[in-house]
Amino acid sequence: MTTPSTVIIADDQPRARAQTRRALDGQGFEVVGEAADASGAVGQALRYRPDIALLDIHMPGSGLRAAAEITIALPETAVVMHTVSTSEEDLFEALRVGARGYLLRDTDPERLPLALKGVLAGEAALPRQLVVRLMEEFRLRDRPRRLTAMGHADVSLTPREWDVLELMRQGLDTAEIAARLYISKVTVRSHIAAILHKLHVTNRDEAIRAVSAYPDREDDTTRPPGR
Repeated sequence: MTTPSTVIIADDQPRARAQTRRALDGQGFEVVGEAADASGAVGQALRYRPDIALLDIHMPGSGLRAAAEITIALPETAVVMHTVSTSEEDLFEALRVGARGYLLRDTDPERLPLALKGVLAGEAALPRQLVVRLMEEFRLRDRPRRLTAMGHADVSLTPREWDVLELMRQGLDTAEIAARLYISKVTVRSHIAAILHKLHVTNRDEAIRAVSAYPDREDDTTRPPGR
């Protein structure tokens, strides 16, 4: 007899957790733990070391934070977001922090076990309506984005440097940028140093002023993320 795969379910709605449990029980899965918030999800994951952590993205404490912590602490556990959100940004952030799947709550309950078995087999579990947008996002992110800094020739920044620069423009400090991007403060400082070097400036304020006016061209490579 095949041993069932273990799962924890984290969602702040008891009814949603119950529906998910019913969809999985007896379908090759054993639900070994439940939680209603991010801290509880991490705790349950550390306690049971499940094959899959099924997380609601907007539960209290942030499903993204729980996903990041579980991925780091338990790389063998497949983190899958289970949510009502069809936001492209939620999908991108989930993948950035290590989620192996992103399933919508309105997925046919009979398909949920199949999707999770696919994740354990190394397959992607993504909503069809977001797959095309995801492919486009990563296609664009692989291209260097350029801008014309004031008084300088075109400057090429990596996608991650753009992310850091945009958050700098929003007024976030190093710790806040690190938390937003789920990277270390040391890594943030390294990206900032690279940005300052490329822009030929000495501090953040000068960098922000240098890119305050973007080129008028509509070429995607000249525009910051999300613009």
